[in-house]
Amino acid sequence: MARKRETSVFSLSFLDIMSCGFGAVILVFIIINHGSETHSQELNVTLMAEVKKLEEEVRIGAENLVVLRNAMDETDGDIATAELTIEQLLEQIRQLQQQMLELLESDSSDEEIASLKAELLSIEEQVDDLQNSTAANNAGAAVRTVIGQGYRQYLTGIRVGGDRILILLDASTSMLHRSIVNAIRLGLMAPDEKIAAEKWQRAVRTVEWVSANVPPDADIQLVVFNGEPIPLSGWINATSETDTEAMLERLRNHIPEGGSSLVNAFEYVATLDLPPDNIFLITDGLPTQGKGEPRTPTISSSERVRLFRNAIGTLNDNVPVNVVLFPMEGDPMATPYYWILAQETAGSFLAPSRDWP
Repeated sequence: MARKRETSVFSLSFLDIMSCGFGAVILVFIIINHGSETHSQELNVTLMAEVKKLEEEVRIGAENLVVLRNAMDETDGDIATAELTIEQLLEQIRQLQQQMLELLESDSSDEEIASLKAELLSIEEQVDDLQNSTAANNAGAAVRTVIGQGYRQYLTGIRVGGDRILILLDASTSMLHRSIVNAIRLGLMAPDEKIAAEKWQRAVRTVEWVSANVPPDADIQLVVFNGEPIPLSGWINATSETDTEAMLERLRNHIPEGGSSLVNAFEYVATLDLPPDNIFLITDGLPTQGKGEPRTPTISSSERVRLFRNAIGTLNDNVPVNVVLFPMEGDPMATPYYWILAQETAGSFLAPSRDWP
């Protein structure tokens, strides 16, 4: 009879344990792998969203760049057209000024001269408007902020540069008003009323504008003149608020009076130990006296031209003279002669509109 075979309990238990352990390892591996895949998928979704966001920003930026470039091209084209028109108008001004000089020398009728002068003023206003329209694209940073209405930076033709900038301001009686009669009337009033005169205040604001728009590393000096030059400051740095404000405060309290001697003002410039490399001349007409007091209370146009030419002879030819000419009746030769001065010295000429500065 065959012997019955016995089953080993130990062997079965060992196999069960091994099987369970192996199954557990596989299960853990599956769970971990699934978690990694899920995390990876979530991470990929996040990264893709970031990539798409950046791609959209790049696309929008590229579109905006194209728009800006097109706008810049259009603006550059407008500026070029305006500058060309300004050059054409300036050439017309030169021709009209030459005609006016010829008429004055030939003793032509007042009507012909008045007609030419009106045409000249009309063209100058067109130039001002064009300069104003291009200013927003050429404005620079100011040393100081000048508060007021209107756009002060439209003086694109004025060269506010140099290491030492001298401001020469005419402080004669004529700077009180554009008409002779009203200037004389205001000249007889109290000092406070003279200082408050509209034309004089425009001149003061012009000095403020110049001092605020010079290069930050430049030095400036302010000299007012009537019969004699009166320095209101030495050479001061444009960024010195204390010195600049003190200079402007002295100007605000200065009383315009007397005649105007350009030769004495220019001779003062020649005596400076540190000469200027840029001059701003703010005036309203040709000089009314020479080195000394005038012998008569009236002066002819030809005599004023002679005084002007004498004064120019004392100037250093290498220094640009930028002329800001305010209006004054009865002095038709002022515009052409000051314009010629600016051109011959490589400076600029401006007859500002009434709303500036």
